[in-house]
Order: sequence, then C-alpha cells, then structure tokens
Amino acid sequence: MAQAHILGFPRIGAQRELKFALESFWRGEIDTASLEQTGSMLRQRHWALQAQAGLDVVTVGDFAWYDQVLNTLALLGALPARFGLDPKKLSLADYFTLARGNAAHFAMEMTKWFDTNYHYLVPEWTADTRFDGGVEWLFAENAQAAALGYQTKVTLLGPLSLLYLGKAKSGLEDKLHLLPRMIAGYQGVLARLKAAGVQWVQIDEPILALDLDAAWVDAFIPTYAALQPTAPSLLLATYFDQVRKHGLLLRTLPVAGVHFDLVRGAGQLADFIDAWPADRILSAGIVDGRNIWRSDLDVALATLQPLQQLLGDRLWVASSCSLMHVPVDLASESGLDAELKSWLAFATQKVGEIATLKRALNEGKSAVAQQFDDAALAIAARRTSPRIHNPLVQKRLQTIDTIPATRATPFGVRIVKQQARYQLPPFPTTTIGSFPQTPDIRQARAQYKRGDIGHLDYLNRMRDEIRTVVRKQEELGIDVLVHGEPERNDMVEYFGEQLWGYAFTANGWVQSYGSRCVKPPIIYGDVYRPEAMTVGWSAFAQGLTSKPMKGMLTGPVTMLQWSFVRDDQPRESTALQIALALRDEVLDLEKAGIGMIQIDEPAFREGLPLKASDWPHYLDWAVKAFRLSASGVQDDTQIHTHMCYSEFNDILPWIAAMDADVITIETSRSDMELLDGFGKFDYPNDIGPGVYDIHSPRVPNVDEMQRLLRKARGVIPDQRLWVNPDCGLKTRGWDETCAALENMVQAARALREEVAAVKA
Repeated sequence: MAQAHILGFPRIGAQRELKFALESFWRGEIDTASLEQTGSMLRQRHWALQAQAGLDVVTVGDFAWYDQVLNTLALLGALPARFGLDPKKLSLADYFTLARGNAAHFAMEMTKWFDTNYHYLVPEWTADTRFDGGVEWLFAENAQAAALGYQTKVTLLGPLSLLYLGKAKSGLEDKLHLLPRMIAGYQGVLARLKAAGVQWVQIDEPILALDLDAAWVDAFIPTYAALQPTAPSLLLATYFDQVRKHGLLLRTLPVAGVHFDLVRGAGQLADFIDAWPADRILSAGIVDGRNIWRSDLDVALATLQPLQQLLGDRLWVASSCSLMHVPVDLASESGLDAELKSWLAFATQKVGEIATLKRALNEGKSAVAQQFDDAALAIAARRTSPRIHNPLVQKRLQTIDTIPATRATPFGVRIVKQQARYQLPPFPTTTIGSFPQTPDIRQARAQYKRGDIGHLDYLNRMRDEIRTVVRKQEELGIDVLVHGEPERNDMVEYFGEQLWGYAFTANGWVQSYGSRCVKPPIIYGDVYRPEAMTVGWSAFAQGLTSKPMKGMLTGPVTMLQWSFVRDDQPRESTALQIALALRDEVLDLEKAGIGMIQIDEPAFREGLPLKASDWPHYLDWAVKAFRLSASGVQDDTQIHTHMCYSEFNDILPWIAAMDADVITIETSRSDMELLDGFGKFDYPNDIGPGVYDIHSPRVPNVDEMQRLLRKARGVIPDQRLWVNPDCGLKTRGWDETCAALENMVQAARALREEVAAVKA
C-alpha cells in the first residue's frame, strides 16, 4: 500500500496567529508561557489536519519560532559565540536576540532560502564552533505529538546542507573541517529520537540540487554511513530541482529512502527508477509545494501508477517540498470569485490532494471519483477561460523587439547631466522607500477598503502622512527624499491591485522571515496597466519640497517572483508583460516631473535557477525585463534600483548590464562583505551600501555607521558612494527610525568633513 506524507506545513497559522503572538511577546504584552501555548495550539491543529486527511504520518520539526535553520543550530548547540549564550540554557528571549540583535550585538545575517522568498538566518562557523547539544524543543514536540496518539515523522535539516549554507568566520579555511564534530552532534540527536520511538526522520539535503564541488559530494556517503547505525530510518529529501547527476550516490547512500521533487524536477525519475534498490523507499513529490494551482489529479496519477507497479509498498506520495511556501487554507477566502477559487489549492487543500492520490493508488480511482471529476472540470475551465488572454497585451508583445531596451547614452554621459541637475553633496543620503506603517495608516486603509470612509477622506489622510514623512526627512537633512508609501499595503500587492491579470486573497499569507508575512498576488492572466498607478502620490510629494523626490516602483522580476505565477506560459513572457506595464508608469512619472525613479528588484537574485547551466537564459530575460521598464527616460532622469538579502558576486556582470544609475544593496549584516565583489568587479555605476539593518529594532550609533562607510570607501570611489539603510522602513517604529536616520546623516556629514579635510 502506498503511503502519504508532507515535507512540512506552514507554521504561521491560518490567521497568522504565530505572527501576532511573536510581536506581542516582543512588545512585552505576553509572557513566555502564553507564547508557548500559541505554538502548542498551532502544532496540534496542523497535526490533526494531516491525520484527519488520511496521511500516514504527521510531520514534527517543521515548526520554528523564527527560522528552521536557527532552530537546528539551537538544537545542536552551534550558536554564534559572539552572543555569549549557553545553548543548553537558551531561553526564547535569547533565541530572538540571535535573530533580531540587541544593543550589544547585531543580528545574525539573513539571506534567501535557495530560490524562494523565505529568508533564513546564516550560521556562523568558526574553528571553535561546538555541536554539543542545546535546546530540548524538538524532543518535546515529538513527545507532544506521540502523546496525542500520532505516528510521527521528524524532519531535520541535514548536516551537509546546514554546514554548506553557513559562512566561515574568524579565519576558518574550510567549513568541511567542522564535519566530524557536526556528525557527532547529529548522532546524539538521532539516537535520542530513536530511543523515543521515532521510526522515521526526514533529513533534508536541498544542496543536492545545486552545483556542488566534488569535496561536498564525496562527503555524503561517509557522513550518512556514520549517522545510519544509531538513527531511525532516514528519508533523505531533495527538492527545488532535479538531482540526476547524483544518481549513483542516491542509489548507494546508506539511507532507507529518498524524496524527489517531481514538480521542479519533472521527468528525473527516469534516471533512477530502473535500478532503484529493492530495499529503499521512494517518496514522490508530485503535489506542488511552491505554487497555488490545483493539481491535475489525472496527470499525477498517471505518473504514480507505474511507480506503484514497480515499488509497491515502497512508494510514498508527497508534496514536492514543504508547504510553508503556500498559504494555509483556501477555505478562508470568501472574496475570490467561484471560478478562480476552483483553480486553486492552498496547503490544506494540497494535503487533501496527496491523500486523494494515495487512495486512488490503493483503492482504485473509483473510490475518489468525485475528487477527480471536480479537479478535471476545474483544470479544463481554467485552460479555456477567456479571462486568461488579453488581445491588447498579446499584440504589444508581438512588437516588443521594436521597443528600445537600452538607455540612449552610457552611464558616463548620463551621470554628468544628472549631477548638473541635482547638485547633490558627496556621499548623498537617501532611504529605500517606505516609512513606518503606523496603526493609524493601516486602519485608514482598512476603513477605505471596507467602505467606512470615502475616497476624499482617505486621500486627505494619506496626504497628511506624506506631509509628515517629507517634513521629517527635511528636518533630518536627508538629501534625496521619498514619499513614504503610506498608501501601499505591500510593494507587490499594491501594484498588482491596479493591473489586469492579477487576483488577490484576503488571508493568503506566507512567511517571509520571523513574524514578517507577505500575501503574494496571483497572476492568472495577461498583465496590463489600464491607468497610472503612482503618479498622483509622487507628484503631490514632490510639490512639498525643493529636494529630489524618488518615484517608487517594484520591478518586473520582483513582481513576478513575489507572486504566484500562472504556469500555462513561460515565466519570461509574464515578466515582459509586467515590464511593459511598468515602462508606461515610468514614462508617466517622468512627464509629471519626477526626475529620480527607483525600480526595486530585491528578488532578482532569488529568481536565479539553482544550476549554473540554467543561468544564462534566466539572466538574459530578467535583465531585458528591467531595462525594458527603465530605458525610455531622458539622460538626466536618474534610475535607481534596490537589491537585498542575496549573494550578488556570481551575477555581477548581469547586475551591471541592468544599467541602473544607482543601486542600493543590503550589506550591514554581512559587515560590508557583500560589497567586496562589487569592488573586485569594478562595478561601473553609483552604489549605496546599506549602513544599518532595518530588520532589527537595534539603533546603531554614528561610529558604527562611519566604520562601515570607511570600509565601503575602500571598495567604492567616493564620487559613486551613496549612504542609505539596508531596506525599507515600514516595519519599524518612528522613534527608532528617526534615531537611526539621524545617526546615518551625521555619519555622512562627518565623512564629508573628513574627506574635505584631507583634500585641503
């Protein structure tokens, strides 16, 4: 009989219960016991859902208070030594200090989890890192599930992926030197789980989808040979791409089973199945854990049935990856129209699809005929719906090669004209776009959306907030201003609400990091801009000041990456549709007198395929999409872009090819390490490296920012160096925002004086 399981379930809760509990705890409104009660409630709810749907095991270990990588470090005792914390006595308050920092310590670095919009905390490896054990949370959670009568499968991030995803610090030459110590730490954890009666541990090794050096690949067999004797049965999970090149390794690795992603690695089983070992489980990740479209159950069953004939009881049916990348439950959506809703499946519905496929395999399709009929009708309706295609968009795409996708002159010519127009001081200061989203702002937007206040009242309240933001920036002495974006709920959703081809959920939240959740729009059809989206707000703000006011847009690649994207055409086609819509907006902003326009692309690196052989195609169309959106302006209009929380060094030629006049990047958590690559590459345009981390409530002092700016000057010529925070400020409070920006402006002014004194 085929078995069914998932690799993980969203931990935030259908109504973001975890988010609200975390933020209440951080504000001191609830105590540790209350927070732990929320976590316990969510875990029990999610386990019950899996069991009641018909899954054979419930997954334990997918819950984390902030991040699963940090949880693994806390479990093993491998915490950064600079915090001075005892892993065995780690409290939740200590745990959050690692994630968020405090007055004495900057937070752990954060970066994207492979090619997703989830951010993980980066391990800090030194020669002295220990793996002697830490918190008891995982063992307690497994005991909690077992006491409720559930058959558990514990999930752990594997040792090689954990080691690979960290950064070597303090002179550590080779991360693999830590592997023997790490193996001993994992042996202790696995032995305890086995002693507790755990039969299966899902051990995730997603780095197998990357291009690994031979030393890392060669480490797998000895690592798992050391783990296997004292461990429960191990299911090694790969996901996010195909792993064909590791066929021999995965057939000979000393584990009891292997999980394959059959969505992003479609077709790869042909390279494995004929020689699959007779004693090994194969977990087939057939239901998409990264997108929200309903599964074509007939196609999925057609893939699974030959596997069942070959494998029998050794076939497990699963999600392609953890379901943490999709919203919790479609049942919470009352605002979507019935047709569109019938095309979708969130995490709860995907659990049901997996259980349905298991029953079809074990009992025959007739046992679940209604579920198959419903799915087939929805798939057919979506395929033929007139809502999908827009003749205006299709006609414009056919002539896209006639639209210039490069600026009229090179940067060296443009920057002279821009400097003459704006007369900015050395080391100009700016921010990334958003300012604090206060409860009053959120309340006004909610009232307007519900119809409780009229358009004029809403307009005046947003304009009052813009006046406040502009005034505060002028008082602080910032050189290039922004309007603060009070009218925007989210940097993608705001634009998508004004574009044809997008749909929106009420509760389709997905965790981005910690308590930060996003609600990705759904791109279901051709994208088209019926009218201007931002011009009125930006023009109003520019009228309040004589200083430059940046128009703020979200770029085409980020609009794509941070949405749930239609899967019936190539992603590049959708990106180019968005680029054309944004090009029209850019030109309208310029006509309205906005001379600086920022087109944010924080997801540019995120969209990069996991394998280098697939990079050129993606990078070519991604660069084309950005340039298409930006290239129509005059030379003295300055195009900015922003990127954050990614490793950029391996794609710098393509970032340079985007040809933004100014790029601002996140660098503070890495202590400016991310900037080194820009210097070695000799990046040709202006750069603003972030001088403080906005994802932490910590306010760095002037000396800290000056130190970072001096490091930046060692890499970037003075005439091309800007000063700014790491990212937008919407999640911060006004007090900390003003304090940090005041220090930032002081640091920039001190640097100007320092440089002027040397020149004198």
